[in-house]
Amino acid sequence: MSEIRLYVTTTEAKAEEILDLLSAVFGEEDFAIGTTEIDEKKDIWEASIYMMAEDEAEVQSRVEDALKASFPDSQLEREVIPEIDWVVKSLEGLKPVRAGRFLVHGSHDRDKIRPGDIAIEIDAGQAFGTGHHGTTAGCLEVIDAVVRSRPVRNALDLGTGSGVLAIAVRKLRNIPVLATDIDPIATKVAAENVRRNGIAAGIVTKTAPGFHSTAFSEHGPFDLIIANILARPLIRMAPKLATHLAPGGSVILSGILAGQRWKVIAAYSGARLRHVRTIWRNGWVTIHLDRP
Repeated sequence: MSEIRLYVTTTEAKAEEILDLLSAVFGEEDFAIGTTEIDEKKDIWEASIYMMAEDEAEVQSRVEDALKASFPDSQLEREVIPEIDWVVKSLEGLKPVRAGRFLVHGSHDRDKIRPGDIAIEIDAGQAFGTGHHGTTAGCLEVIDAVVRSRPVRNALDLGTGSGVLAIAVRKLRNIPVLATDIDPIATKVAAENVRRNGIAAGIVTKTAPGFHSTAFSEHGPFDLIIANILARPLIRMAPKLATHLAPGGSVILSGILAGQRWKVIAAYSGARLRHVRTIWRNGWVTIHLDRP
């Protein structure tokens, strides 16, 4: 099934306004929405929403109605996203990502590592992630802050994808990490990335849907739980996730659109967790909560 991108080409300011509009329209639904800079000098940006082909007709109708009411001069364009084999895809354009003390880079950018960097080497792969760098960068920033501020005896990376967040936790203070994913390909890629970064002894990778595995009770409860997924499953799993959090532990949640923030916080407040702070990046948020 093909993925479709609907987008508007405009200025940075208007792209952010359209982002807010689409976030309000699709706040509770699992459609990726974001902005992309096309030409810095000419202030050309794109505001986009992504969906599967089967959802296109309904989504397009709602987007057109919203734009007609608020941005009548905007022109909605369409792109079919080709299916990509990330294993063989060229690494060109995969730039290093900095977040706090972390530098996430490909093997071709090892020369970008500076003294004091905590370098994480991740090459393009089938489980490289969603491509929304704001979610990963936000998680890395909060991971750094949490581990600096309190002892963390163990951690869970739920929905690990490439394994980048599990690797980050392990590299900070040799913290043992359980990294799980529903996708066996993702689990395999995460294990390969763990080995590439020389920390295989400290991270256990496991294929598991949700919390349906004995690995969680064997390795938990956890002082730190990280879940960079999507708002709807995060809300659904709030009570179960909270049962695997140790007293005084921290939770880092991302993959959440700005308009979905309060629904996620409310779900975890209901599980007796306290909101500490939120980081915003390109229309996405990362939420940090604690168990008092």
